[in-house]
Amino acid sequence: MPQLDTSTWLTMILSMFLTLFIILQLKISKHNFYYNPELMATKTPKQNTPWETKWTKTYLPLSLPL
Repeated sequence: MPQLDTSTWLTMILSMFLTLFIILQLKISKHNFYYNPELMATKTPKQNTPWETKWTKTYLPLSLPL
């Protein structure tokens, strides 16, 4: 029964990792990235709520006269 020759496995594994790394680098280099991302000033519209125009007083139980 012949024995399995594993002497070339290290070379194959290292060359596979090198090839995958090169392919990954080539794929990443084809993407266009923004060079200077700037924050956009977003204005939130002010919502008019009905209780902003009315005068209301909240009574707390501890603030009532005894």
